[in-house]
Amino acid sequence: MDPTQVIIRPVVSEKSFVLAEAGKYTFRVHDRAHKTQIRQAIEQLFDVKVLEVRTASVKAKPKRRGHTSGRTRTWKKAIVQVRPGDTIPIFRGLEPLE
Repeated sequence: MDPTQVIIRPVVSEKSFVLAEAGKYTFRVHDRAHKTQIRQAIEQLFDVKVLEVRTASVKAKPKRRGHTSGRTRTWKKAIVQVRPGDTIPIFRGLEPLE
């Protein structure tokens, strides 16, 4: 799998900004990607050294719009810890809203 297919997009939330200050970055990843593929993709795309990768499956939530009900999609996220001193430029300069 190509590194651009493994990493879909960064997760933008208050929790992800707090983790980014500690050198941990959160990404939405392909459902079938495993930790080794995620590590290699991050190292190739952002030229950083990955120390640890943690993954989690985000469950679907029920949603309603009027009389119609449904569910959101399930997706997989990865929290990647990089070596101290390394940063990922996507998160640089972004501040959480207060």
